[in-house]
Amino acid sequence: MNTATDDPTTVTVLVTGIGGFLAGHIGLQLLDQGYRVRGSLRRLDKSDAVQSQFRAQIHKDALERLSFVQADLDSDDGWTAAVEGCSYVIHTASPFPPGFPENEDALIQTARDGALRVLHAAHRARVKRVVLTSSIAATNHGDGKAPFTEKNWTDPEGQRATPYYKSKTLTERAAWIFAHEVGLDLAVINPSMILGPLLSANFGTSVGLIHHLMTGQFEGIPRFGFSVVDVRDVADAHIRAMTHPVAKSQRFIVGGRFFWLRDLVAVLAASFPEYAARLPSGEVPDEVVKAMAQSDPNARIIVHELNRDLSVSAEKAQRVLNWRSRPEEDAIRASAQSLIDLGLVRRRGEPAM
Repeated sequence: MNTATDDPTTVTVLVTGIGGFLAGHIGLQLLDQGYRVRGSLRRLDKSDAVQSQFRAQIHKDALERLSFVQADLDSDDGWTAAVEGCSYVIHTASPFPPGFPENEDALIQTARDGALRVLHAAHRARVKRVVLTSSIAATNHGDGKAPFTEKNWTDPEGQRATPYYKSKTLTERAAWIFAHEVGLDLAVINPSMILGPLLSANFGTSVGLIHHLMTGQFEGIPRFGFSVVDVRDVADAHIRAMTHPVAKSQRFIVGGRFFWLRDLVAVLAASFPEYAARLPSGEVPDEVVKAMAQSDPNARIIVHELNRDLSVSAEKAQRVLNWRSRPEEDAIRASAQSLIDLGLVRRRGEPAM
């Protein structure tokens, strides 16, 4: 749904980090709707790979409206050129490391300072609106209670705030402060756990969880859960927020049903029975996870969220943006099927591709 008056064929949209999972789907949907898309990459030698991914998904004529620019979140260089002539900016690029990073401050600095570099450049270029990708990592880990809404904020000083949760919270806070100070038109999308079809063999932390489960890297199932949403629906929400007039100065949670990890495993086992033997079965007691957290970075991420309801409400996005999402099971299955199709998950005894 495009409520703006612009003819998409005359509009250029900068999508930062276009080689990423979500950014790639945003770029595809924008091209499919007729927009011109300029994708930022840390290194332009990655552009051929991105172009190849897109070519497999969209008509070749649409690719003529795709271009690339080099810009890095850790540097001022390139951002002025990146936003020049753009009507809108969708800023998705942000580090999302697995486990606990060695340098928490560096993670936060890259995320926050990188976002501010993009916002400063967008403001100077007088773009119509910036849509920033935040996360429910910035809503779910404070003193609020489920279902979490846009009114909730993570406490970056609390013991539940992992380095990633801190980075998303502090980045979004800084973006809102800057936007209010200079009058920049800003909208923010706060997705839950993003799953869905991969565009390449490079998968991030979210789909990485499915990969770990299906390759036997979990010995048991901790009592931990999260809300699931399909990457295609998150991309759609960004484009709706880009064009909808009333999205200005609003944040929108986009997330679906809450799954305990054991329930997600059950979906995988039922949908891919030939891989079920690799999936974990028994639950890991909380005490074991707490002990593991002393040395295991993955356990440290979830140790303070054990048995905690982290469900969210997407009512605002549904009401304001007329956003709808497909069944969460579809997203789970699509991630697993992509991993299988790309040869990243194989049956026992199956040779490598």
